[in-house]
Amino acid sequence: MCRHLAYVGPEEPLGRLLVSPPHGLYRQSWAPRRQRYGTVNADGFGVGWYAPGDPVPARYRRAGPIWADLSFADLARVVRTPALLAAVRDATLSGADGEAAAAPFAAGTWLFSHNGAVRGWPGALAPLAGSLPAEDVLSLEARSDSAFVWALVLARLRAGKPEGQALADTVLEVAAAAPGSRLNLLLTQGDTVTATAWGDTLWYLARPGGGTVVASEPYDDDPHWCEVPDRTLLAASRTDVLLTPIEEPDEVLAPTDPSAPLKELRT
Repeated sequence: MCRHLAYVGPEEPLGRLLVSPPHGLYRQSWAPRRQRYGTVNADGFGVGWYAPGDPVPARYRRAGPIWADLSFADLARVVRTPALLAAVRDATLSGADGEAAAAPFAAGTWLFSHNGAVRGWPGALAPLAGSLPAEDVLSLEARSDSAFVWALVLARLRAGKPEGQALADTVLEVAAAAPGSRLNLLLTQGDTVTATAWGDTLWYLARPGGGTVVASEPYDDDPHWCEVPDRTLLAASRTDVLLTPIEEPDEVLAPTDPSAPLKELRT
């Protein structure tokens, strides 16, 4: 459920990454090519991006399908950014949260998206609510599995865990509580992209002109797109992509740790 994409690299118009590609996120809202669950992503969309010199991202989100928002096409044509995270949504369950349930979720400098579904939501994760501060639970932006997963990730980030560790630990915790869940998570703070492949498709492209794209599926037929194996943690910068299997929590190392034995794919 859902398709998402993140980018870090040379400054680009939003539209060149999301609208112009022949199979870009815009088109994936009604005609995804590799989506295994669901067929149409019309339950909302959002994009978050960073302006040069400002570490706090801006967001544009709507409850309806991306193709129905003519203002977004204009916005995407002229707004330029060195980093973004965007998503089109196929809701796990219908609800009244509308725009608030559309990714990306945000806190401080971070942007976050979840592609997938928590099996047995909400009951399966009820025991995990006690691990969060009461204020975090009461201030959830939406009543959705994705918003709750984001709260679990954010609590770890605020506790000082590196991005990769926060995502991997959250995936393992949620998967243990709700087996069969699909937990492709995507996180950026404007300089790097961290992601998990867990139950759904994930690809990356190291662009020849510089920059890295991480996405649910390729936005064109460039042969340099690489598929990320399932149960893998990805950490990408503008020039490098690092992959490591998601195993036990104490074996998942921070992607920024220079001693981490990660498979390095240098572009």
